[in-house]
Amino acid sequence: MKNIAADPPAERHPRKVIDGSLLVLLGFTLAGAAAVLWIAGVARALDIIAETFGLLGILAPKIAAGIYIAATLPMLLLRDRVGRLIGQESGLRGLAVAAACGAAIPGGPMMTFPLAAGLTVAGADFGAMVAFVSGWSLLGLNRTLIWEFSFLPSHLVWTRYLLCLPVPVLLGLVARAITRRRPV
Repeated sequence: MKNIAADPPAERHPRKVIDGSLLVLLGFTLAGAAAVLWIAGVARALDIIAETFGLLGILAPKIAAGIYIAATLPMLLLRDRVGRLIGQESGLRGLAVAAACGAAIPGGPMMTFPLAAGLTVAGADFGAMVAFVSGWSLLGLNRTLIWEFSFLPSHLVWTRYLLCLPVPVLLGLVARAITRRRPV
């Protein structure tokens, strides 16, 4: 698969509302609710439910914007260009570009994950998206410059950053090796 314009778009699988991840999350939620009821009583459990819905009201517009980005990005980007830049045949350069882009984007998971999903549909390969998300989580410049250098000794920040620097590309290589054996 070269991720060029002549290639068909990635096959989309219908998503289920109730799947394994929802059941696992629901199990942890019910266990947590039971523990709070047992330890702190009904009033505290109701407070937590109210706080949860308040936070949901704050996050919902951001999540909706992220989903919209994921849906529109494949229409706005040329598949062959995305494929050349961060597709399966882009080599180490594509993984480095993906990791650098992940490090450079300033947003949180509500921006990063929809971007990764949209880029995947637009022609990026699995390894590049592993490098992208890993670059965001390990090398995020926004977090490093604002938070880490503000609170941690600079030698600790530099040591952590330099040790993590090759990791997104290495993870991308591993992901590509895995997908060559078994397509994702």
